[in-house]
Amino acid sequence: MRVKVSDLLSRVGGGAFGLALGLGQAGCAKKGGVGAKTPEGAGAAAVAPGGEVAATPGGQQYGISDAPSSGEAANRPKMNAKALQAYLAGMQAFQNGDLESARTQLLAATQADGNAYQAFYSLGTVRERLGEKAGAQTMYRKALQIVADYEPAIVSLALLMARSGRTGEAESLLADYQAKMPKSAAVVAALAEVKSIEGDSAEAQRLAQEALKKNPDYRPAMVTLARDHYRNRRLDLAMYALRGILDGYGDENPPRDEGNAEARLIRGLIYKEQGNKQGAIEEFKQAISLRPDLVEARVQLAAYYLESGNAKDAAPLLESALRYDKNNVMAHLDLGDAYRLLGQTAEAKRELEWVLDKDPNVAQAYYNLGLLYLFSDGVPGVSKKAAPDLAIASFEAYKEKRPRKQSGAPDDTDELITRAKTKKALIEAEEAQAAPPPPPPPPPPTESTDTAKKESSTGSLPPVE
Repeated sequence: MRVKVSDLLSRVGGGAFGLALGLGQAGCAKKGGVGAKTPEGAGAAAVAPGGEVAATPGGQQYGISDAPSSGEAANRPKMNAKALQAYLAGMQAFQNGDLESARTQLLAATQADGNAYQAFYSLGTVRERLGEKAGAQTMYRKALQIVADYEPAIVSLALLMARSGRTGEAESLLADYQAKMPKSAAVVAALAEVKSIEGDSAEAQRLAQEALKKNPDYRPAMVTLARDHYRNRRLDLAMYALRGILDGYGDENPPRDEGNAEARLIRGLIYKEQGNKQGAIEEFKQAISLRPDLVEARVQLAAYYLESGNAKDAAPLLESALRYDKNNVMAHLDLGDAYRLLGQTAEAKRELEWVLDKDPNVAQAYYNLGLLYLFSDGVPGVSKKAAPDLAIASFEAYKEKRPRKQSGAPDDTDELITRAKTKKALIEAEEAQAAPPPPPPPPPPTESTDTAKKESSTGSLPPVE
């Protein structure tokens, strides 16, 4: 059952709702750029009281239930009305990509109700998005102090540890909760994801299957199975698992969760690898409609638009992606290229320089800067004469930083350097032609001029006595 955000104000009941993250950086692999990465396990964006799926005012789903995966009833404190109002405002701000306002409103909710475990959890997810890992961890633990078996906080805390390279701590945390909550499918599925991140695919698959035995309808475990197959390049098996989630296997086996945004993102990435451009685009679009905060899908879809020269549609997708993940290198890189194509040279230069300041080894940023200096007019702070030299330097840096060229792969860098040198020569020729002619040399001395000089010199001497 879906409910609208506006309906939630009148329903201060059991259950919970919380924002969560899609933190996987599934970047777009481009020439010398940041390669595509496996989308990591992402949580819900928002859940409603009573464990029902929340929806945006327009009906778009952006969350999943946080009802206990064991199926047992939960005795949880109710959020008071003042806290709920602030919480909903924070949820709306999150949906709009305004994370600072979301943080402010969620903090207000925790201050209005010290037992609002949903607000503490949601504040943790927002702080994690903002790069405040220690603060996020504190909020997750605070939610667990209030509701000791609150699965979204357990899962988010463990995956934050794992994505930060602390897989041992994550395993220890989940093992403790597994002993306390033996019926929980969520805890076992989270442990499966941690094992997959570690590279132990066999154990990840076993644990995900174990989670499904505890709760055959636990969707995150299904996605973990597919993601682990994808992560380990078993694309056929990943597609088979995704088919069960999104399409089903006929009338007797209907789709388990056709509105699962993460599953659609993974299938879009596989379609992209297989060269199925239209299929990938459709999956990314659906993922965004289901999860407006899913950064990976926005970046991937924008990359397709840029490939076809459609910077007008790419730029808003990338701007929205950066509202949810301001440090996403791939989004900044592609946004710089989109601005270049739109003629917004100052903005393009700002984005590309941000990328190089963040990571000087991103070769594609040098290439895109070279294009900016070579083909754009009026780059702020760059004279017409200096632009070709900067373009040449950028392309040379790209050649130095880029990955080793694949056999048969086209490379136009040398051609672009030649064009930049030609442009430089033309500018120098134009300047030489426009320069005023030098003054004529003085005329050669004549006989009359020499006589006059002698007379003048003689006349200046005093008479001889």
